[in-house]
Amino acid sequence: MTHLLLAATIPSEQNFSREARRETAMAKDILGEAGLHFDELNKLRVLDPEVTQQTIELKEECKDFVDKIGQFQKIVGGLIELVDQLAKEAENEKMKAIGARNLLKSIAKQREAQQQQLQALIAEKKMQLERYRVEYEALCKVEAEQNEFIDQFIFQK
Repeated sequence: MTHLLLAATIPSEQNFSREARRETAMAKDILGEAGLHFDELNKLRVLDPEVTQQTIELKEECKDFVDKIGQFQKIVGGLIELVDQLAKEAENEKMKAIGARNLLKSIAKQREAQQQQLQALIAEKKMQLERYRVEYEALCKVEAEQNEFIDQFIFQK
């Protein structure tokens, strides 16, 4: 008989859960109006669980974005370093080309100077040849005169 009495005083589980749910919903509505909310673990929170979830998602997206920006900065840094290296190499090659061009110009000027020296030497040698030719002709004339004098001297004796 005590079991029957006890069963009559305790509401059934269906009634209890329905009432508890109704009370919980009313409490949630009242707390929600006050800016307080329950999370999935039934802990009291100041922020709405949806806002909290969106905040967590935004935080994760921001972390991913920061990571991607870091990777991008590393890639750009490597690219800038590579471009700087190529610029230095191009500058070195440019300097080598300028040096080679200047060397070529100086060699050309040296050849022109050498050519002028050789032409001056040729002109000097031609003048010397002409002097020797004139001297030779003069000596040939003197020799002919001396031979003629010798011949005349021999005939007179």
